[in-house]
Amino acid sequence: MKSHTVLVFGNPLVDADSIALRLMPLLQRRFPGLAFKEFDAAENLEQEGRDLVILDSAIGLEDVALLEDLDALAMGRTCSMHDFDLALTLKLLKKMGAIDSVRIIAVPSDYPLTKALKETSRIISNII
Repeated sequence: MKSHTVLVFGNPLVDADSIALRLMPLLQRRFPGLAFKEFDAAENLEQEGRDLVILDSAIGLEDVALLEDLDALAMGRTCSMHDFDLALTLKLLKKMGAIDSVRIIAVPSDYPLTKALKETSRIISNII
């Protein structure tokens, strides 16, 4: 497996925004060849490479989803609490040519952890 990094967003102090952080140690055990990096703010994302993979919580989704369309991300309500800043930053980085692609694994904030692990693992296996 090629070396990849998954940027994990969330706030451990806010239950509705912590599922990605709670998944991180489970995913690290399941995917020892991947690096999982806790990332608190959307600043300096361009330093993380040209093709980003992000794991974050989401509100309004029924299942774990892979989001790749930045335009849809900015317009929808089904994205994380970080989305205004994250979406804006990602769109700007893309427009400036600082990044080539973004894949966001969005996990419903109220999802059962075991179900989230199964669905997130399936997506990671398919994209990495």
